[in-house]
Amino acid sequence: MAVVKRLKRDNMKKKVKKSVIPSEETEPPMVTESEATNNEAVEKRTGFFRRPKFGRRVTFLLGAIIGICGALFFAVGNDNGIFDPTALEALGTKLGSSDIFEDIKGFLSSHMFDDTVVMDSGSRAQVNNEAQVGLDMHAEGYSYHYPVIMTPGVISSGLESWSFNNCSISYFRKRLWGSWSMLKAMLLDKQCWLEHLMLDPKTGLDPPGIKLRAAQGFEAADFFITGYWIWSKIIENLAAIGYEPNNMLSASYDWRLSYSNLEERDRYFSKLKLFIEYSKLVHGRKVVLISHSMGSQVTYYFFKWVEAEGFGNGGPSWVNDHIETFINISGSLIGAPKTLAALLSGEMKDTAQLNQFSVYGLEKFFSRSERAMMVRTMGGVSSMLPKGGNIIWGNTSWAADEDDSEDLSNGVMIHYRKDAADPHSRFDSEQAFQFLNNVTSEDFRNMLRTNYSHGLAWTKEEVERNNKIPAKWINPLETSLPYAPDMKIFCFHGVGKPTERGYFYSQNDEGHPVIDSSVNDGTKIESGIVMDDGDGTLPLMALGFVCNKAWRTERFNPANISVVNYELRHDPAAFDLRGGPRSAEHVDILGHPELNEMVLKIVSGHGDEVKDHRESNILDIVNRINLD
Repeated sequence: MAVVKRLKRDNMKKKVKKSVIPSEETEPPMVTESEATNNEAVEKRTGFFRRPKFGRRVTFLLGAIIGICGALFFAVGNDNGIFDPTALEALGTKLGSSDIFEDIKGFLSSHMFDDTVVMDSGSRAQVNNEAQVGLDMHAEGYSYHYPVIMTPGVISSGLESWSFNNCSISYFRKRLWGSWSMLKAMLLDKQCWLEHLMLDPKTGLDPPGIKLRAAQGFEAADFFITGYWIWSKIIENLAAIGYEPNNMLSASYDWRLSYSNLEERDRYFSKLKLFIEYSKLVHGRKVVLISHSMGSQVTYYFFKWVEAEGFGNGGPSWVNDHIETFINISGSLIGAPKTLAALLSGEMKDTAQLNQFSVYGLEKFFSRSERAMMVRTMGGVSSMLPKGGNIIWGNTSWAADEDDSEDLSNGVMIHYRKDAADPHSRFDSEQAFQFLNNVTSEDFRNMLRTNYSHGLAWTKEEVERNNKIPAKWINPLETSLPYAPDMKIFCFHGVGKPTERGYFYSQNDEGHPVIDSSVNDGTKIESGIVMDDGDGTLPLMALGFVCNKAWRTERFNPANISVVNYELRHDPAAFDLRGGPRSAEHVDILGHPELNEMVLKIVSGHGDEVKDHRESNILDIVNRINLD
């Protein structure tokens, strides 16, 4: 994935940009865990900046920056990203320039490693512009009504160091995820950074001597890095109609942790329960929960946890008594195929389509094996593996979300061959899970078994049994919504952006699976990735099945909670790096004026003005799946 960051500072004179084109780069040798922790390699890397050889320094530095951002932000899925995806070619032509290294060195020293935000008049004007929806609605009479709690998605919350071991002292209370300090640590102190980001593979908790914790407050998820907004536009528009820290909260969390470990280590769900109860007590009204992406899964898990005996102990009416509305924005309720690819090989569309220059820098700095090794320790990431099995995702010959005229079935999640001369074996979602188990460690498989379930419950009795099993609470296709007839649910998501649905894999020289970027058909397959409709991160099936099908059945919605589904057509501006105000991409949708308008209507007590609206054929798709 490519990412763009704008720094609005008086001394900024240059921009670092990149483009993404397909690559057929050969996989370099696998980096073992011992090699990944080799201090000699770290010393060699950090010494890179002292080498006089101009070409190698620039290639390494640029490739690392470009590649890391593409590799790590898989769950965000923003092809527009932090770096400009249309300009690496122009940057490449400048590599022969004698001042390129000084340009980049000046940029890094002036901006990259400084977290200070200086708001000039241009920035203030931008803030005012972003809040225009709220200002207009406030003038029309919309104002604060329900207290609000926002739950960010995966990787959205910043993570800061509270460690005091030798390498981490200089990073105390600095963000090792979600700031320029993150990139500084990546480039200059990679081993220390990896030690902090990776969890203990057996416990899924902090390694000895390491403490990395979610940043708190609105700053935890309003911007990922200075200039790259996430929740800031929603926060600004809420503020424009009367919201402030006393009536809204950003419930940031450590997205690396499994949900059970979120409670064990951080008491996350206990604190969330107490804050909701406090908000109702102080304001005299129930709470509106706004979630995005993985945050919707966290919210759904909370619904089960908070009422369960021996866990939240809230009793069977707690959700109905305390939650007014659940706003689900681009929720990954039944997972995403790209999570499977990230866990299989540390790849996804964004890395498979990097050009050779970027691939070289990325693989030398942060290889596929290192990326996969790191992600597999993160139980939270694994929560987004696809759920529902072949009934939902299809089989090797049929899928509900495919065109009948297509030869390639969407139900094939993995096409795999060991050698270029061999035909591809075809794995549906259930076979792909087995494939993942075959290439991962026993520690990973244990984490998956004890924390998550990915099936489909066929009867009301089975659902009721599952409601008492914590490992099932993550799956809305095996458990039911709480009995909360007074609560309302609104589902918002984008459509119309090509999105990952399946993958072509081959085997590298070390026998490890890698995306086969040589496979292209000029239409549906791009660099080994099978594309379909969605929001750029989640395919349409993942976005729309639960809200348009499962939650409209008594089995999964016993209280017949009102569910509204609203789709936004992805309509990006041609010359805007983030797609402009009409972008409905997975992250950019948070800034969409129409989404912000509907959110403000709901929180101000006018949710009845928001009705079902669909831009896709999602009803045709979900009605092809029989849940009886």
